[in-house]
Amino acid sequence: MSSGSSEARAAGRADSSAASGSYTGRCSSASGLGGRAEQTPRYALGLLQTPGSAGASSGDGVRRGGSREGGLAPSPAARGSGAERPLPGTGESYAGDKSSCAENASSVNLTSSSAQGLNSTCVGKTPLSSTRSVCRSHTPLMEYSVTSSSAVSSHTVASVIVAVVEGRGLARGEVGMASIDLKNPEVILSQFADNTTYAKVITKLRILTPLEIIMSNTACDAGNTTKLFSLITEHFKNVTFTTVQRKYFNETKGLEYIEQLCASEFSTVFMEVQSKYYCLAAVAALLKYVEFIQNSVYAPKSLKVHFQGSEKTAMIDSSSAQNLELVTNNRDSRNGHTLFGVLNYTKTPGGSRRLRSNILEPLVDAETINMRLDCVQELLQDEELFFGLQAVISKFLDTEQLLSVLVQIPKQDTVKTAESKITNLIYLKHTLELVEPLKAALRSCSTPLLKAYYSSLEDSRFGIILEKITTVINDDTRYTKGCLNMRTQKCYAVKPNVNEFLDIARRTYTEIVDDIAGLITQLAEKYSLPMRTSFSSARGFFIQMNADCSTLPSGQLPSEFTKITKMKNTYSFTSADLIKMNERCQESLREIYHMTYLIVCKLLNEIYEYIHCLYKLSDVVSMLDMLLSFAHACTLSDYVRPEFTDTLAIKQGWHPILEKIAMEKPVSNNTYLTEGSSFIIITGPNMSGKSTYLKQIALCQIMAQIGSYVPAEYCSFRIAEQIFTRIGMDDDIETNASTFMKEMKEITYIIQNANDKSLIIIDELGRGTSAEEGIGICYAACEYLLSLKAFTLFATHFLELCHIDALYPNVENYHFEVQHVRSRAGNREKITFTYKLAKGYTEERNYGLKAAEVSSLPPSIILDAKEITNHIARQILQRQKSTPETMKQRAVYHLAMRLVQTARNSRLDPDSLRIYLKGLKKKYEANCPAPGSSIMSNSNV
Repeated sequence: MSSGSSEARAAGRADSSAASGSYTGRCSSASGLGGRAEQTPRYALGLLQTPGSAGASSGDGVRRGGSREGGLAPSPAARGSGAERPLPGTGESYAGDKSSCAENASSVNLTSSSAQGLNSTCVGKTPLSSTRSVCRSHTPLMEYSVTSSSAVSSHTVASVIVAVVEGRGLARGEVGMASIDLKNPEVILSQFADNTTYAKVITKLRILTPLEIIMSNTACDAGNTTKLFSLITEHFKNVTFTTVQRKYFNETKGLEYIEQLCASEFSTVFMEVQSKYYCLAAVAALLKYVEFIQNSVYAPKSLKVHFQGSEKTAMIDSSSAQNLELVTNNRDSRNGHTLFGVLNYTKTPGGSRRLRSNILEPLVDAETINMRLDCVQELLQDEELFFGLQAVISKFLDTEQLLSVLVQIPKQDTVKTAESKITNLIYLKHTLELVEPLKAALRSCSTPLLKAYYSSLEDSRFGIILEKITTVINDDTRYTKGCLNMRTQKCYAVKPNVNEFLDIARRTYTEIVDDIAGLITQLAEKYSLPMRTSFSSARGFFIQMNADCSTLPSGQLPSEFTKITKMKNTYSFTSADLIKMNERCQESLREIYHMTYLIVCKLLNEIYEYIHCLYKLSDVVSMLDMLLSFAHACTLSDYVRPEFTDTLAIKQGWHPILEKIAMEKPVSNNTYLTEGSSFIIITGPNMSGKSTYLKQIALCQIMAQIGSYVPAEYCSFRIAEQIFTRIGMDDDIETNASTFMKEMKEITYIIQNANDKSLIIIDELGRGTSAEEGIGICYAACEYLLSLKAFTLFATHFLELCHIDALYPNVENYHFEVQHVRSRAGNREKITFTYKLAKGYTEERNYGLKAAEVSSLPPSIILDAKEITNHIARQILQRQKSTPETMKQRAVYHLAMRLVQTARNSRLDPDSLRIYLKGLKKKYEANCPAPGSSIMSNSNV
């Protein structure tokens, strides 16, 4: 379906899932070795789960500036820690031949031969970096934590690597990009022509929120740095920049990578990109680099490769996204008062990522948007469907990240990779077991998109994979919270009698754990202290107890206890015997994981050819999660379904973020833009509501184009291909060169990129210079934008600008009303803001004189100032007064536009249409100054 196939991926994140919990022993019903039931630990202890490092890096790092000249020198961490020794007997991979996917890492030379190691420009600190000279280790892919919480933060941990390359010579300005999320096995390719501002490149990078950007070393040669490189480093100061030799940006190699790695379901992308030389060059360098830093290769036919054309989504530049607070609050980046925060009731990380990418890149296809709106409407009308789907979706883990680790082949097998593969298989089983409940929840749906999702879940591969897994893995093995609970699940995942030595090792592990419990019980009895067994992934088993210091002998614990820590009245400690038993436990675990890993690898090899159905499942889950989030947001406020016409009409709309902040419905206002009234000038004093109103319109437009309902009583939108905003900040009031230049850059960008399908919002242009120059710049900019016929809202304090409506009949003037209230003493006037929009321009002309009246300025000076001001205003008004001829032309223009609009969109019955046309006739005659000049006077309406 088109609605689900072109969704952009944003940077992902995974929350730590280590949580407090109690260990519960589990006995398999199957008979074990020698006819005895296989035993898990016999105790049921209340274990206090301490947040540990289960998701800690398994360590593929890159040493910047390596020891070998011209080569890549991995840090010691790149080969794992001391505990991660290679597993014996696991030299061959479970999925395909490694040599078929990539060369050995030791032979790779990505950097310039003139530099030591990897040429890397580290600008500031990246999220995982420790110093400027040593860049951060990359996000590990062999293990990850998961979340099913709805509180998926917008402040995601960056995990996207992007390669960017630009054409040279006559091809300069043609840019190719390739990106891959280290937590999501999807390669996104794009190629486009950009102008000298490189606005499209910057905007796309802002949406991707990269962890690292790769460029050719020729882009930053000393004394010959390209403008693109300079702009990217200027805009992304906290992102790591890595340069590689230009020869690795090879389009032929890129095409080979796509042929080799692209899953068969997405093979049509080959036809799309075979002539896109720059994005092919970018993907070649990207995949070679990722294989190196991850110390693993992607399995053949395992990746989702997607070419993302810019024509399928609306363009919102990074400045506009910041002005509108789409995903980040301008005052506090941790604050949820954003459009993303208003709409985010997602239950999965994938749903949260999809929502974020949709907000930053809204759709432009009305058919696709309406299919989404149909789904939201059905979810709102069918409570059973809504709650049934929500219950199932909330149980899904991060399917995209699971896919990412499943399709990678580690170049070295360690204890950590073994444990991770076992964990991933459990996650896979958990995910596949949710397919049938999800189908059941969708079975009664009626909208085409939900039916399509139901049909995609009928893929037989889901059942085949699950059946193969359950032949080897215990039926009651499942994902559980808490690292000790998951350790138990991993230890006893494989059924008894599959491997005799595995059964023996598990009995040994059970005995050791029971011995640990017995030891702690003995110590508790020996010292008459309330000790209990606790566990953390960092410490293993240890002892905890709650006790006041005064109850201990001499106020201290017995001398045989070590590593003592205290938090309030809770003591945590261990002993020499317990440390030795933990070491025996770890050794036993390594044996269990090794043997289980061999079985899991064989199983994965059998199911690998079917695994790509998970791409389909991932898309379905994330889209359903986002649609459920839209429906949830509607239940909390009086949103309405938008329509799509050639008009922007909002009846009593309000600001969605302001509603969340104020916890009550803000003042609502109407908006109307059409071809005949495409340019609105808004005036009013400071604090009257102009900026809030302008942002409100843009936010409503974006909400409509992503398939959400909108905060209004009624709304109709024209699809916007670009949304531009220039919002005045507090510091813009200052008259200084830097502010003025910022204004000029922003308006230049809008003028260069806008067209007749744009929505343009400009607030307070020209306030960084003198009044005369400001009016001149505003007037010229308005005339240019009027020629584009884009929908434009222009807020200004320059009242002289309002008279442009005498020359351009598609200009309308509106203002925000204020009320003047005299104090009881009668000597002071107070202004009350109504926040209501009204026709015409503001009567609040002389803000400075009103301020002077309440000051200590002598009355004679104030009187003189008023007289001079009124005299100048009369002169200006006389010059700008409309003639009867211009008034007639304006009336004719408005009548013609209304008639055209009626012909296009009217749904009125004949009688109602006749009444409406008579009303148009009366309005025309009222606005036309010359009697008898009506062009409709002889018509029989």
